[in-house]
Amino acid sequence: MPAAVHLIDHPLVQHKLTLLRRKETSTAEFRRLLGELSMLMAYDVTRHLPLREVDIQTPVAPLRGRLIEGKKLVFVPVLRAGLGLLDGMLAVMPNARVGHIGLYRDEVTLKPVQYYLRLPEAMPERDAIVVDPMLATGNSAVAALDLVKAAGPRSLRFVCLVSCPEGLANLQAHHPEVPIHTAAIDARLDQRSYIVPGLGDAGDRYFGTKA
Repeated sequence: MPAAVHLIDHPLVQHKLTLLRRKETSTAEFRRLLGELSMLMAYDVTRHLPLREVDIQTPVAPLRGRLIEGKKLVFVPVLRAGLGLLDGMLAVMPNARVGHIGLYRDEVTLKPVQYYLRLPEAMPERDAIVVDPMLATGNSAVAALDLVKAAGPRSLRFVCLVSCPEGLANLQAHHPEVPIHTAAIDARLDQRSYIVPGLGDAGDRYFGTKA
């Protein structure tokens, strides 16, 4: 049985996602909203991290508190749109390491083409979270997870802002053990393999470039 798909349906996430989707949302506003959404989503995505107990002294009394076990988290954005989710997640987890995967979609075959890969050392000791705003056909997500999985991380998760049934099915067919976190499961793909209703090309809207 495939791992769970976690729908992040918190009211703040859904509110900001609706604002992000609007055609008239400016580049500056799109960047701000995407950063805020990534911070909110990070709370759900890191829910699985183990904790350890520590003894501290507050200004009033001793306390046995809890801290995240180790500092072995790594975020892996899929270039270039994945960079839009990175800053917000690093704001919540500033000690995390960062890897990068460069993929672009061949517009004829719709297959991903790799042009860059850089991951931190000691991946078998790390919990890896691959991030990309859109899960459309799922081909890029599958390729990205292939590359990170080959490095042998301790655990592996995938985070996207908007997904669709076709992309979810493709990813789960190739990586059934990888949990997926998403803020929306939209209706379908169109003839160009864009998510409907979606939000357009996340990379172009974030960087202010034309599709």
